Amino acid sequence: MPGIVIVGVQWGDEGKGKATDLLGDRTDWVVKFNGGNNAGHTVVIGDEKYALHLLPSGILSPGVNAVIGNGVVVDLEVLFAEIEALNSRGIDTSRLRVSANAHIITHYHRTLDKVTERFLGKRMIGTTGRGIGPTYADKINRVGIRVQDLFDEKILRQKVEGALEQKNHLLLKVYNRRAITCDEVVDELLAYTDRLRPLVADTSLLLNDALDAGDVVVFEGGQATMLDIDHGTYPFVTSSSATAGGASTGSGVGPNRLDRIVGIVKAYTTRVGSGPFPTELHDEQGEWLRKRGFEFGTTTGRARRVGWYDAPITRYATRINGITDLVLTKLDILTGLDEIPVCVAYDVDGERFDEVPVNQTDFHHSVPVYELLPGWQEDISGVRVFEDLPQAAQDYVLALEAMSGTRVSVIGVGPARDGVIVRHDLV
Repeated sequence: MPGIVIVGVQWGDEGKGKATDLLGDRTDWVVKFNGGNNAGHTVVIGDEKYALHLLPSGILSPGVNAVIGNGVVVDLEVLFAEIEALNSRGIDTSRLRVSANAHIITHYHRTLDKVTERFLGKRMIGTTGRGIGPTYADKINRVGIRVQDLFDEKILRQKVEGALEQKNHLLLKVYNRRAITCDEVVDELLAYTDRLRPLVADTSLLLNDALDAGDVVVFEGGQATMLDIDHGTYPFVTSSSATAGGASTGSGVGPNRLDRIVGIVKAYTTRVGSGPFPTELHDEQGEWLRKRGFEFGTTTGRARRVGWYDAPITRYATRINGITDLVLTKLDILTGLDEIPVCVAYDVDGERFDEVPVNQTDFHHSVPVYELLPGWQEDISGVRVFEDLPQAAQDYVLALEAMSGTRVSVIGVGPARDGVIVRHDLV
């Protein structure tokens, strides 16, 4: 099964980097297919912790080819800062390749992202202000700047001039900001050309050739299902396709090449930014979960919103993505609880919904229907065999598996690289 997609089941931050890293020694290629540096992966290897924002986490595994696909938006400053940081720590990044068709985040995208979010006031979406949304908007509006444009200064200048004609009107007349000149944008981008050129390739061709050769290719999604532009809690979503379908469009690989879809889900639920969150906790238990799970964003440092496990969301994500396997992370964080609530359905004005309501208003007003499961007190961080878990922990996993519509293949019991229990192999 050479084509494996890894996607988030909830609102992101589920531990996708850990799952990718788990596959590392059996993986030949790892592909980032959506998003940009608006989300991050934290990977712990021994005593070393690596926080990645734009690079696929597979780059930490020796001998693995890392690809930034065409579906990604690339901030060149962030890209090379990450490369240099990894090189300084002895990580080989020479196998990295970047799609010539990926879009570039420019200075004006970042500026517009920040001023637009402030302008929205109470209606703000909760973006990271890194220019992701405006870059995808330009892509759809066909005024974007692609990686390949940096190698033709004449074309680059024409495209930047065209983009700034409208954007400067917005900055000046709506947001009361100074205009941005074409020269400052072009000069900033061209400064990266020499370093970028050796990395650029027809990555679709590389990946299809790799799959033809029988290589194991892992497609690593950013964000998660509930943040997908089509299937998430719109408009409180990201601007890209964060579901398994995005792996195909964002990399140039046909959907028939994707053999296994692995969903990453926390043993509880978190989200960052605005939007509906039925199981969110605003009490001492929520603060306990946040501190115990260290629920602060890898990229932003923002405190994450926290809540109990939401089974309807997992069923929804399983259906949308065609998930074949679940990786249940952070089970160890729940140690010490006498009882663990699990959301099994929603109540909306007296009507029970066993699945995620299609109407966003209903979802926003959903009150979780909980089932209480017994907790456990024993430290499970050193457990590596499922049957060695406390019986209550085993029962919790099996209950979530029964509710979720697919099998739980891997269980995370600690932050270390080997802190996992493997029930079913992912490769």
